[in-house]
Amino acid sequence: MVSTVRLQEGKETDSSEWALRVDLAAAFRIAVAFDWHESVGNHFSAAVTADGSKFLLNPKWQHFASIKASDLLLLDTNDASIMQGPDAPDATAWCIHGAVHSVLPEARVLLHCHPPYAAALCGLEDPSIKPIDQNTARFFKRVAIDDNFGGMADDAEEGRRIAHAFGGHSTMIMSNHGVSVAAASVAEAFEELYFLERAAKTMMLAYASGQPLRVMDDDLAEKTALAWDDYRGMADAHFEYLKTELDKSDPSFRN
Repeated sequence: MVSTVRLQEGKETDSSEWALRVDLAAAFRIAVAFDWHESVGNHFSAAVTADGSKFLLNPKWQHFASIKASDLLLLDTNDASIMQGPDAPDATAWCIHGAVHSVLPEARVLLHCHPPYAAALCGLEDPSIKPIDQNTARFFKRVAIDDNFGGMADDAEEGRRIAHAFGGHSTMIMSNHGVSVAAASVAEAFEELYFLERAAKTMMLAYASGQPLRVMDDDLAEKTALAWDDYRGMADAHFEYLKTELDKSDPSFRN
């Protein structure tokens, strides 16, 4: 059983997997443009099998700005021997992403990072997103909050705990840590992360004003959150535009 593959340029692979690789590589590059990267850490992944046991992940300590489609590792959660090999992924990535894809096979794509405003929100005693405008209301009662940060997630038990902490939601604020977003496609996950960071920015700026927050009542917040369902198609259009712009500046992510 092959646990990891680093493709060379020109090597053939399944067309659907290759398209997924290209989109995931684009997500890394665009994240840099949005200042969501952090040194050579943080991780994005995508499942390639229905049960989530095999998934794509960025190589250990490779900067987001340099990642190409062919660089992504193909990992098998049933083969932990990869962790003793020369191409072993980051231990925290293996534990978190492997567990989430296995426990939640519907989570086809998982983006985990520490964007500036979202990370600041994660450091508050109350990191919840209050419905104070359209973007923040998008997340009304639709975000899991994991209050059980226990340090670096580098063991199987912690990975499974994090997977279960999603609690039926696709977006999770991890106190003292960062954020994780799961979705059916790279475009959908990226769009959710985009609006999550925008919402966090709005929250932090509002808090910084020192003025009381004007929080919507529950009925209005829920109405606004539901209205977002009619705009979910924005994700594909937005991501395609961002890839087009990336093609203009550096199309090497497609290699």
